Amino acid sequence: MADQPERPGLPEPSARGRPGARPYPETVRERGPRRFSYAVLALLVLPLVTLAIAGYVFLSPSGKAESTPVAIGSLKGGFHPVAGSFKPDGTVLGKCGDTDYICLEQGFGNISYRQGPTVALALYTKRMATDKGVFVDCHRIAHSIGSGAFARFHGNVAKAFSLGSSVCASGYYHGILERAFVGITTKAGLERVARRLCLAETIRPRSYLDYQCQHGLGHGLMIESGYDLPLALSVCSKLANGWDHIVCTSGAFMENINTRYGFRSPYVKDSDPLYPCATVGLVDRRSCYVRSTSRVLDLNHYDFPKTAATCAGLARPWARYCFRGFGRDSVNQAHYKPAVILSLCGLAKGYEPDCLFGAARTVGDGFGYAGVVRAAALCRRAPAASRSGCFGGVGLELGLLMPTNARRTEACGRLAGGYAATCTREAIAEVQPDGRQAWG
Repeated sequence: MADQPERPGLPEPSARGRPGARPYPETVRERGPRRFSYAVLALLVLPLVTLAIAGYVFLSPSGKAESTPVAIGSLKGGFHPVAGSFKPDGTVLGKCGDTDYICLEQGFGNISYRQGPTVALALYTKRMATDKGVFVDCHRIAHSIGSGAFARFHGNVAKAFSLGSSVCASGYYHGILERAFVGITTKAGLERVARRLCLAETIRPRSYLDYQCQHGLGHGLMIESGYDLPLALSVCSKLANGWDHIVCTSGAFMENINTRYGFRSPYVKDSDPLYPCATVGLVDRRSCYVRSTSRVLDLNHYDFPKTAATCAGLARPWARYCFRGFGRDSVNQAHYKPAVILSLCGLAKGYEPDCLFGAARTVGDGFGYAGVVRAAALCRRAPAASRSGCFGGVGLELGLLMPTNARRTEACGRLAGGYAATCTREAIAEVQPDGRQAWG
């Protein structure tokens, strides 16, 4: 048929695979109904609560690999989405058990659809502090709240974004973009919609919200195409600039290891937990390796020393990015406790600065400026030889949060002390249009 996806850079997928039990959470410029000043925009990226989220995971359905069907994408012609539009139903939160994640997700989505995302997010953040099930599944519940808001506002992405929260790794924003491609059945259609979705006047280019939007595109492309990774990467490459491209691929690779919708991607292998990173194009390889450790840890039952050895076995350019992902996963494993994070990053040996770079970025992500302050506190406790790398991760978040290089420089000077130059360099590099040094 016309507009069949191109498949450069990846071999045909293996028939084998295993559902990743704990993919990590991370991370439209249409005309919006109103304009926002930067001050208001900055408030939008702050979470509704200041409590430390001790960890966030989204779980796959239970069962062995062979019991989880492989999503066929467009391998056999046409698209085969793994999820459709959000549809409200009669699910009530009060009847959901602690581990009934599907029920919890639908219940919160129903509230968002019927009462609005502000009400749903307020209840959600309150329940996270008291309900284990909500806490454990917080990222995917936030996805559902975003999906419910997207349906409530009849596909107005800008309106839904304007009422959002970054709590639990910005799952709300990702949920909106997951649904934005529903009903599109050609590659040309995906490209056309992807290029316009993140153009809202309320979203500053290469800012925190822009990151969430472009990252969410990657999720949405994977879901709508039935986990057709080559197609998603190809569409990401057609976006406005290199930064958009890299951030979009980050969402695609993150979704590639997810099985929450009851399917597994054909582009994962039990025999090679780093697959498909070595086979994708060089421009996409960095994003793949940054997310690879979540898959490695799932397969080796969260053996961090063994995972560190896996990263260390890569060629140095890719080992660095693997260890940045290792740092991210260390934060989740440590429940944000600095001493535990530092201990886990100590396993990285010569790559400890990269591990702490990823850890600082993760501590900062999802909490607005307050999170960056906490990340800086972590860095001050790091070994002297690794502090510069750690403060580089602080700079990355400041690059997204602050609107100008002058503001980035001032914030780095205030938070990073003697490492302000490194912090500032990374802050400015993160937001360059070419995306060459972006986190992805």
